[in-house]
Amino acid sequence: MSETQASESIRERLEQVEERIETAARRAGRARSEITLVAVTKKFDAAVMREAYDVGLRKFGENYVQEFEGKYPALKDLKDAEFHLIGHLQSNKAKVAGELFQVIQTVDSEKLAKRLDQVGPVIEVMIEVKLSEEETKAGASPESLAGLIDGIRRCGNLRLTGLMTMPPWNLDPEVTRPYFRRLAALAREYGLAKLSMGMSHDLEAAIEEGTTHVRVGTALFGARKKG
Repeated sequence: MSETQASESIRERLEQVEERIETAARRAGRARSEITLVAVTKKFDAAVMREAYDVGLRKFGENYVQEFEGKYPALKDLKDAEFHLIGHLQSNKAKVAGELFQVIQTVDSEKLAKRLDQVGPVIEVMIEVKLSEEETKAGASPESLAGLIDGIRRCGNLRLTGLMTMPPWNLDPEVTRPYFRRLAALAREYGLAKLSMGMSHDLEAAIEEGTTHVRVGTALFGARKKG
């Protein structure tokens, strides 16, 4: 596939995703402007990300610090692009992450927050909340939120804006909806404005439950390469 064909493919997929977002927002009585589309680009190279930028995408979500570190030199000239870390962050990689990403959605401990605070520039952060029993899922427990929020707010270089979650995988959005509803309730309880939840297969349910950020990869770029 040529670069032009690839760009057209992303453009067509983006139009379809936008239609889904707008339809869900309208159904929920919300404005499209309330919802941020984060294009999930893990496993896709910098050239694909530039094509996505060229068709209008500006927010990009990456899962792995090391992978994005390799792509960043080819992307750092993209004016007004914003890079979000949406994968688990180990505290020993906090310095590199803090230098690469404008938004880190997966803060889950005070130790990690303190490491990020030491990096220097102000970083927008969200707290990843673990709402499932799955051992493979990362995140802070709902019970620990009050203390973690206080700890982050004591960090002068961190700007806490919201919560994110990764529900157990299920193709049926009605199975994941209760997790979205719970996260929205927690955000209201603690006065946090932003919610990052919902992906390619369940973004409509997330929008109906109040998300402000949907993380969409497959619906924009197709299936990822294995490995």
